[in-house]
Amino acid sequence: MQAAAATPTPLLEALAKRGPELTDVKIVHMHAEGPHPHCAPEMQGHFLHRALFIGPNARQAINEGRAEFIPVFLSDIPQLFYKNILPLDVAIINVSPPDEHGCCSLGTSVDCALAGARCAKTVIAQLNKSMPRTLGDSFVRVDKIDYAVEVDQPPYEHADGEIGDVERRIGEFVADLIPDEATLQMGIGAIPSAVGQHLDNKHDLGIHTEMFTDVLVDLVERGVVTSRKKTVNNGKIVACFMMGTKRLYRFVDNNPLVDMRQVDYTNDTSIIRRQRRMTAVNSAIEVDLTGQVCADSIGHKMYSGVGGQMDFMRGAALAEDGHAIIGLPSTAAGGKVSRITVALKEGAGVTTTRSHVRTVVTEFGVAELFGQSVRERAKRLIAIAHPDFRDELTAYARKAYGL
Repeated sequence: MQAAAATPTPLLEALAKRGPELTDVKIVHMHAEGPHPHCAPEMQGHFLHRALFIGPNARQAINEGRAEFIPVFLSDIPQLFYKNILPLDVAIINVSPPDEHGCCSLGTSVDCALAGARCAKTVIAQLNKSMPRTLGDSFVRVDKIDYAVEVDQPPYEHADGEIGDVERRIGEFVADLIPDEATLQMGIGAIPSAVGQHLDNKHDLGIHTEMFTDVLVDLVERGVVTSRKKTVNNGKIVACFMMGTKRLYRFVDNNPLVDMRQVDYTNDTSIIRRQRRMTAVNSAIEVDLTGQVCADSIGHKMYSGVGGQMDFMRGAALAEDGHAIIGLPSTAAGGKVSRITVALKEGAGVTTTRSHVRTVVTEFGVAELFGQSVRERAKRLIAIAHPDFRDELTAYARKAYGL
């Protein structure tokens, strides 16, 4: 099922109404906005949701065992379909009406939806007049659609998070690390928005990202992003899905500047690394004193997914003058919990390994970890931890690493 802002809610709700008469129907998708009636407790035995990335609307079902999580890099998802590792009987997609050439655009979500439509035995589509017609590798021919229904359902909106003092300081530190003519990958939320607010003194930035958001529209309209200096896809903003407001969806409609691609292209490390000054900015739930990054779970409880973090962390690190950045607030739970930790929580997944991590940023500064010993990493990470937790972290590091 197509996901993110393009969730085909009318078709999903119609399917859920048939739930009592169906058994063992597996529904596979990434994070999808909107209601998830197929994840309701009463649907157990009728539908099994298999998440490739976890959103808030599927989190409870997964952690209660009524749904499943498949750990996978986003860049690998199309191969699950092409190689029939996850065989697809039906693809449910949400597309623009066919143009004069008989082509329907996948609009806000190409990612793995295009591979799903190509591999499924049957394709069911919403022909949606409110779906923006995005360009690039985003089209499904109408003669490949087996069943269709006409709808008028705007893509789901997702506003950036509110920027507080913590996010603002992190944004300033990250922006200082971004050089002119860099190509950026950023996600959604308050930290990417804060970074965007501090880039007005930069020149000729480019975009190669998985997620395209309103903050990137701001940078284009302010003349900060031109993509003129990109090494690959020169002059183009490259993304595989988008989530934002109506303003974003109007901006991308029939816009030749925006080149939508499958996730196995946008997140291909061999392509990412070809971008000179590639700068990737990602977030984390916690980072331990050796540099291990967890971004997908809180202990044993699954929270989100592997996503594209490692794809971009490694690609940016290998790029000429590239920079791989993890940005996170120093605390959670209203300041009661340190996100810089002596060890990851029991059961937590390692999203980015200590060997891959390069730069970690909190509101207290920047820790450069590449080429540093475990002892030096601990010292640098403690320096950017919240002051309330530095004594505790230091005491542990003295015993463990001889700090």
